[in-house]
Amino acid sequence: MRRFLVRLAVLVVALPIATVVTTSAAHAATAAPALVIASDFPDPDVSRFGSSYYAYSTNNANGNVPVATAATLTGRWTRRPDALPTLGAWASGGRTWAPDVSVRADGRYLLYYTARSSATGRQCLGAALATSPLGPFSPVGTGPLVCDAGEGGDIDASSFTDSTGLRYLLYKDDGNAIGQPTSLWLQRVAADGVTLQGARVELLRSGRPEESGVIEAPVLTKVGSQYVLFYSLGGYGDDAYQTSYATATALTGPYTKAFRSLLTTASLDGTVRGPGGADVVRESGGDHLVFHGWINNNTARGTYVAALGWSGGFPVVRGSRVRYEAERGSLTHCAVRATSTASQGQAVAYIDYADSTVAISVFAPRAGAYTVHIGYSAGFGEAQHNLSVNGGAAHVVTYPNTGWETWREVRADVTLAAGTNTVRLGFRSRWAEVDYVEVA
Repeated sequence: MRRFLVRLAVLVVALPIATVVTTSAAHAATAAPALVIASDFPDPDVSRFGSSYYAYSTNNANGNVPVATAATLTGRWTRRPDALPTLGAWASGGRTWAPDVSVRADGRYLLYYTARSSATGRQCLGAALATSPLGPFSPVGTGPLVCDAGEGGDIDASSFTDSTGLRYLLYKDDGNAIGQPTSLWLQRVAADGVTLQGARVELLRSGRPEESGVIEAPVLTKVGSQYVLFYSLGGYGDDAYQTSYATATALTGPYTKAFRSLLTTASLDGTVRGPGGADVVRESGGDHLVFHGWINNNTARGTYVAALGWSGGFPVVRGSRVRYEAERGSLTHCAVRATSTASQGQAVAYIDYADSTVAISVFAPRAGAYTVHIGYSAGFGEAQHNLSVNGGAAHVVTYPNTGWETWREVRADVTLAAGTNTVRLGFRSRWAEVDYVEVA
């Protein structure tokens, strides 16, 4: 038996406090990602040129490079004619993937695209130019921009301009097409975006079990002094596809992969299935992540938009769970307990006294309604904690009895301020241990 005699000796009389909803049937209206293009529009690349937003996608029935425009990120989006009606002479049709459009210093618009090389039978990268973001874009040169059949081909180009003004091309080698690991590459280019300069640099390589040998769709941004490299991983065809990121203090790395992926079907509570192909939209009014997910019974990939914030230079997406380990919080009159059954092998125990509290700092990309998911175990009947946010009025969280070492979740609907918030849990009745808090 586990310290039950000590627990039974604790008796606190608590005054009635307003209850926070903790049942799944009354889930708060936290802001899930918005489905803004509810038809096939995978691998979205989104930029604002002038007063309008332009979105480009992998080929479908709407052309080699489908394009849509809108006055705001959340739409309404209007489809436009094919931005690349004619592929480069080197390419065959039907497999034109993951476009990227940027504006050059000379005012012309540069399109990177992936297509099938007729000569090698592999996917390769091409470039095209236009005087309008709607195109029509005209292919540059007679051959592909990057094409290495020995590494399975090359796909998923994106552009990046550093704070120094230097321009770069990012892409993925298609090693998984030939049974090899895949890598993400950085290649410096001239101001024209099509003249390669110097040797390429490997930024990241597949290797984790959940990647299944595939990392792809690189998109790079800089937050303060830190570089953040977004990428997709796993097979795109089902719910296992997901979006993660890696960080570095120098452009060429080394990059460190995040401990957990940023977006998964599970972290989004199933509101998006197979979230991937992400792009970052950076704006003074607030940043956003744009990505695709399966819709219409997995027959198409629609485009979603979610609010994006930065916690110490690391991305947080509204609507996607972020886990905060309870043992890393500020503890008062309680203690960390090692247990192999808890997340990362530890939980907070002995929250048994009137002054016992666990204070956890959490981050909100925008102010508003959120859901806090609390991982717990409870023994000797139903237990309760008082929950407060940023020192505000306390509410009650109820933990149904699970038995010790049996971890479950309860949810509490809260309002958070933009930025860092403090979620505090304190003893109210009986006994519960806390493993983690997840916020979405």
